[in-house]
Amino acid sequence: MVDAVRNVRWKRVLLKLSGQAFAGERGFGIDGGVVGRIADDIVEVRTELGAEVAVVVGGGNIWRGLTGAESGLDRAQADYMGMLATVINSLALQDILEHKGVPTRVQSAIAMPQIAEEYIRRKAIRHLEKDRVVIFAAGTGNPFFTTDTTAALRAVEIEAEVLLKGTHGGVDGIYSADPRTDPDASKIEHLSYLEVLNRDLRVMDSTAIAHCRENKMPIVVFDLMGEGNLRSLLLGNSVGTLVS
Repeated sequence: MVDAVRNVRWKRVLLKLSGQAFAGERGFGIDGGVVGRIADDIVEVRTELGAEVAVVVGGGNIWRGLTGAESGLDRAQADYMGMLATVINSLALQDILEHKGVPTRVQSAIAMPQIAEEYIRRKAIRHLEKDRVVIFAAGTGNPFFTTDTTAALRAVEIEAEVLLKGTHGGVDGIYSADPRTDPDASKIEHLSYLEVLNRDLRVMDSTAIAHCRENKMPIVVFDLMGEGNLRSLLLGNSVGTLVS
């Protein structure tokens, strides 16, 4: 274990999870088995590798603000509803992590003192230093911004060494085309931020990519559901696609 801790490539990480991953095969709601499996990976890298882990979870398994806006709702109102969905997912992940013996704090960008701490940067960093997992909920607290942007913003704020973008569709990185429909698609091991933006690869939204570029925050896009991927990645193995 000591050697593993010494060889960790990144000590403090921000893990971005899509809300849709929490739904599993059902496609909606929260699949406890899937969330438990994700929690196991977080527990493993925290306890065996000594990694400091912060998490941002989307809310697409419950509600998407953009979808609501397309249905006729006011966009800002729909986005606030989406922020509440991320809080639900964050509380679910917190509960499962704590059942596994991992102290966890949820910090919300929207004040909800009965169920979560208010987001305070210095307090979040202190939690990480004390080996607590920190889950950032409610996006940025502002409409019109995605949880991808939240992840980029929080990663820079807490001085994370990398932003890990976990995918859940069985695709283990960025490809030249969709490998699920194009048999000739090839995996790309490394891309620059500008290549992602210029090629409109939609790995994360452009605001998030631009923010990471401005602050030299590397991004790794990897298959979250691949067994052992998170641990392997932190040990420096070639997993997913690096954007830097």
